[in-house]
Amino acid sequence: MTLSDTVYERLRTDIVQGRFPPLQPLRLEQLKRDYGVGFSPLREALNRLQGERLVVSAAQRGFRVRSLSVAEMWDAVNSRILIEAEALRLSIDQGGDDWEATLVASFHALSLIVQRLGTGAADGADTAALEELERRHREFHLALISACGSTWLLDFAAKLNTETERYRVLALRCATLRRERDVGAEHRAILDAALARDPERAADLLDAHYRETGHFLEQVLQDAGTAAS
Repeated sequence: MTLSDTVYERLRTDIVQGRFPPLQPLRLEQLKRDYGVGFSPLREALNRLQGERLVVSAAQRGFRVRSLSVAEMWDAVNSRILIEAEALRLSIDQGGDDWEATLVASFHALSLIVQRLGTGAADGADTAALEELERRHREFHLALISACGSTWLLDFAAKLNTETERYRVLALRCATLRRERDVGAEHRAILDAALARDPERAADLLDAHYRETGHFLEQVLQDAGTAAS
């Protein structure tokens, strides 16, 4: 991994995890001090992040973190449904024993940390625990589609996952998380449908799961006052 790759990964994580909030300017001088690198790898990393829609730039004003909005959140959620529902159907059709084993293991790992944190996410949980929860959540959803056989679908899915992760992290840090939703049961239902080799049921459950998440994230954005008009 090159120095530019390392800076890119660190910046990307810090943006997704909310250490740099939406609309915050990303000053090269400050980033140089914070990350201990020169301007060249920083500019390269920021340009890559701009291509991923995590940062934006303007003439004479430099880079800043991209804003969060209800409209863009729903665009990402709906796009994930289109991409991942088809990738899940293909995975169910093509996945073998190794795919099933990876899927079951990723679900188990996610379930363990959910149990430790409480119902989905515990208020006051430390940053490291919430980051681990999000990592295992991401790995479960990527495991579902990992046998689709299409690098394009997997690439699109990974980018959309990153985009929606910014919103999920905001929700995890929100003190007013709804308790009535059983996300674990939703994940279990998707898993069971996938293992039963029922592609249409699995895709429908994934669709419903993402739409329910979208409605929740919309509420969080509105409560946090970050929704765009």
